[in-house]
Amino acid sequence: MSSDIWTLAELSSSAAALKATVWRAVEAQHRVSTAKLTDSLPEQERLEQLIEESKPVVPVECRHLSFLLSTPFRYGAAYPWGSRFRRAGFTAGVFYAAELSRTTITELAFYRMLFFADSPKTPWPKNPGEYTAFAVEFETDRALDLTRSPLDRHASKWKHPIDYSHCQALAADARTADLQAIKYESVRAPPETNYALLTCRVFTRPEEVARETWRIHLSSSGVRIFCEMPRASYDLPRSIFDSDSRTRTMNWDR
Repeated sequence: MSSDIWTLAELSSSAAALKATVWRAVEAQHRVSTAKLTDSLPEQERLEQLIEESKPVVPVECRHLSFLLSTPFRYGAAYPWGSRFRRAGFTAGVFYAAELSRTTITELAFYRMLFFADSPKTPWPKNPGEYTAFAVEFETDRALDLTRSPLDRHASKWKHPIDYSHCQALAADARTADLQAIKYESVRAPPETNYALLTCRVFTRPEEVARETWRIHLSSSGVRIFCEMPRASYDLPRSIFDSDSRTRTMNWDR
């Protein structure tokens, strides 16, 4: 898209320092899956090594990081669908995270629901899905904050539930202007805060600094989310998903 909203000079002049501890979530299934396919620990370790070798190479600048931090940056050659700040195809990776672990779990639950919206005959899972939320620390002096002036004037574009084109164009231009991170309001859990880290160079520690285990239970009533330590639980009722046209007409009774 044409940059009729901003110029590269305006983006660069909007750069600000940003330092935070943020949370991301992943499925907690990889070790369990390989254990089922092997008979001993050495076999399991060998299988996981073969799986690792089959994946794209981790970029040189990210190789000192744990796999949880480096993974989003290793799949630049095969990104099948666009996301808010990343176009589909041969595009650079984005590390999506949130200020609160609850926010990142809510975001994850929404995208789990998108799968069932696209597959109306798929039954709800009998058991809750287990996910690991992990915290990382980052710092940069080249960040954009979409929640503050002057960029907050375009909030309707940054927070559109389906049309990501403006955000994707912004991220592409941000990279050209050597910007490294974007702070923005969560669309799925407003007014909580999300982050899009455009480079692994912003991490100040090579590994995660905290972990939590969360479970997400999907049913005809909506979504139930709970964490053991620290103990927390909350519901996402069906009505919450009405704000997105992709889930508004979903078949809940299955």
